[in-house]
Amino acid sequence: MSGSGYLLPDELVEKARSVIDANRAAGRRIALAESCTGGLVGAALTEIPGSSDVFEASLVTYANGAKTALLGVHDGILETFGAVSPAVAWAMALGALERSGADIAVSITGVAGPGGGTEKKPVGTVMFGRALRGGDPDQADTGEKLFPDRGRAAIRLQAALWALGLLLPETLRAPSP
Repeated sequence: MSGSGYLLPDELVEKARSVIDANRAAGRRIALAESCTGGLVGAALTEIPGSSDVFEASLVTYANGAKTALLGVHDGILETFGAVSPAVAWAMALGALERSGADIAVSITGVAGPGGGTEKKPVGTVMFGRALRGGDPDQADTGEKLFPDRGRAAIRLQAALWALGLLLPETLRAPSP
C-alpha cells in the first residue's frame, strides 16, 4: 500500500481523481475496455470516493474470445490485425460505449511483456481507442504508444496513466496520442 493509504500508486490515484472531478463537472459518464491493464484503470477510478457519479463500467477483456463475446469485436478484425492494433482498440472502445450508458469509452490493448513482443509490436506497444456517444462511428479515434520496457508493471502503469488522460474533457479538443 502506498504511503497515502491507497491500494494503488499515488500518481495513478491522483490522475484518476482529476478524471472523476473533470467528468463530474462536464456531466459525463465514462466506461473502459481494458486488456493489458487488466482492470487497473477501473481500480484507480474506484479508489475515488463518489466515483459512481461518473464511472459506469470497465470490461476486462484479456482473451480474444472475451473481446468478441463481451465487446462485439469481430473475429475477422482480430484475425486480420491482431489484438494489439488500432482496429481492435477502436472496436473495443465502440463495444464498451454501446454496452454501457457512458458518454465516453476508452480502450487499452497491448503487449505488457515480458514475452509476447514481436519485431513489429515489441514489448511496451499499447494501442488506445476512444469513442464518444453521438460521435461518428466511422471516425476512429485511436493511438499507439511505445512505452519503455522497464518491466511489466511499469508498462501497465504507464498505459493506465495514458488511458486516464484520454478521459479528460480537454483531451477531446486535442489530437489523440
